[in-house]
Amino acid sequence: MSWNQRIQHALQQRDEQHLRRRRVSLDSPQQAMVEINGQQLINFCSNDYLGLACEGGDALAQAAHKWNLGSGASHLVCGHTQVHHELEQALADYTGYPRTLLFSSGFMANVGTIAALAQRGDLIFQDKLNHASLLDGAQLSRAKLLRYRHGDYTQLDHMLENSAEDSGEKLIVSDSIFSMDGDLADVRQLSDIATKHNALLMIDDAHGLGILGTKEKNQGNGVRDHFALTPEQLPVYVGTLGKALGGYGAFVAGSEELIDYLIQFARPYIYTTALPPALAEAMLFNLELMKQPQRREQLTQHIRYFRQRASEIDLPLMPSESAIQPLLIGDANKALALSEALKQRGLWVSAIRPPTVPAGSARLRITLTASHSREQIDTLLTALQQVMQ
Repeated sequence: MSWNQRIQHALQQRDEQHLRRRRVSLDSPQQAMVEINGQQLINFCSNDYLGLACEGGDALAQAAHKWNLGSGASHLVCGHTQVHHELEQALADYTGYPRTLLFSSGFMANVGTIAALAQRGDLIFQDKLNHASLLDGAQLSRAKLLRYRHGDYTQLDHMLENSAEDSGEKLIVSDSIFSMDGDLADVRQLSDIATKHNALLMIDDAHGLGILGTKEKNQGNGVRDHFALTPEQLPVYVGTLGKALGGYGAFVAGSEELIDYLIQFARPYIYTTALPPALAEAMLFNLELMKQPQRREQLTQHIRYFRQRASEIDLPLMPSESAIQPLLIGDANKALALSEALKQRGLWVSAIRPPTVPAGSARLRITLTASHSREQIDTLLTALQQVMQ
């Protein structure tokens, strides 16, 4: 089979299975109401949980006037500016770690960190529903990847027990909030298991940063704060700037030694152009906004209201207390049809299909944000009740 035949065959298979992905172009900024091809849609797809994607425009414009556009090179050549340093320090203070390291994306942060930490002969234990970037990082590391059933920490413990004789180091990796199911990993239990088996624990808090945390501080400091763990109990922490923070980029937080190690060995950091400094300065502005409790409180109220109303009308929601509220459909074609029916009613809700989720578990992935109004949520609930009949 030639290259062209292989490509055509793969695309044809996706078409036959109704699984081909297609992009949609927005004609408006990212917010609760968006425009697509002249149609106004209430946006229930976005990971902009606190509505900050539209808040940093003035700060970004001022920063662009100061820093212009590009960083010019990687951090290790001449692309690392004072504002990059300030953002890294601010993120370290916010998450409670000695130091952080900026990456250009969450995918790069996960791939780079795992591939730098693990080596051939090591063992990496991952939840079955971990993000693709975590799995890809394990494959690139050349370590042995072992996957435990979603949230099955008894199985994870047994797997580690059975590997006690292996000479390699052991790394446990999990999402905090799982991006397609919306449920929260028991990170305290993962930490206890890691300590018991002398394993290193790494958590990707992409969907928890800015959302999770203690009620006392209510600043959304993340999953480590949520479970009252010390930095030593959760030694490798990954956060993104493109979800609750409303911007772009990512970071890894940890000890001084861990961050210096990643600077030396994390290839996606070493060989990638640094974030634009204007964007880094805008992220400092959004970080201060993210600390304020009002948006988090609004989001929490929306989640409770949506789940209560959904229960009253018997919508098959999956068990999630996060902003991610998946509505399990099962059949991929039906999920697509329901998504289109909602679009005809002025609502944008993505149909998530295999291979992003396991076969037979296609769903509508509803995401709530602080920017939504109660009326918009009611509109969604009414439409869901109509199309699900």
